[in-house]
Amino acid sequence: MRLEGDKTPLQGRVDLHVRRVKLNQLFPTVEAMKRSMGELNGDATLSGTGNSVAALLGTSNGELKLLMNDGRISRSLMELAGLNVGNYLVDRLFGDDEVEINCAVADLDFKKGLVQPQVFVLDTENALINITGTINLASERLDLTVDPHSKGLRIFSLRSPLYVRGTLKSPSPGVKALPLAARGAAAALLATFAAPAAGLLALVAPSNEQGAQCSALLQQMRAGR
Repeated sequence: MRLEGDKTPLQGRVDLHVRRVKLNQLFPTVEAMKRSMGELNGDATLSGTGNSVAALLGTSNGELKLLMNDGRISRSLMELAGLNVGNYLVDRLFGDDEVEINCAVADLDFKKGLVQPQVFVLDTENALINITGTINLASERLDLTVDPHSKGLRIFSLRSPLYVRGTLKSPSPGVKALPLAARGAAAALLATFAAPAAGLLALVAPSNEQGAQCSALLQQMRAGR
């Protein structure tokens, strides 16, 4: 991290690389995560100007890439983290059940404080969850769509995509009045991410057998199927 305090406004830059962070150690008090063998990998290169963290983020440019394999998600995890919106989304998507995340990948682009996902996908046993939209760190507002795509012939109960709008302080989630995409649409979704998937493959540690599911998902994206 580099902060240049002799400039007005202050100029900041962060170059962060994380590899093989164990999820069960990252969340040691979460019962669901104690059984997780998954890992978190990520890269972040961001720069901005301003005399506060909010100002630095509100002017930030760069990218953030994250990859998580073999994690678990539940309402209790969201409640523990104090994420009320996350709790709402998990409840709508999965109900009260604990759900295993085979792989979660995110490639976020930052331009003058506007964050836009190039890829933001959660791969579960029953569905691919695609997150699109924007987060404006300058105005502290968000406009996101959470769209589930069921796999094959499996039954997936949600009938419409979800949204999260409003401010970061008081987000407003809800259900969009649109029909859920037909079963089998997951393959079509993967085909849209061929280009960004190549950059995310670098986050799969070659010696890590646990990363096989994420590697397979990214390879499918690259192949467009």
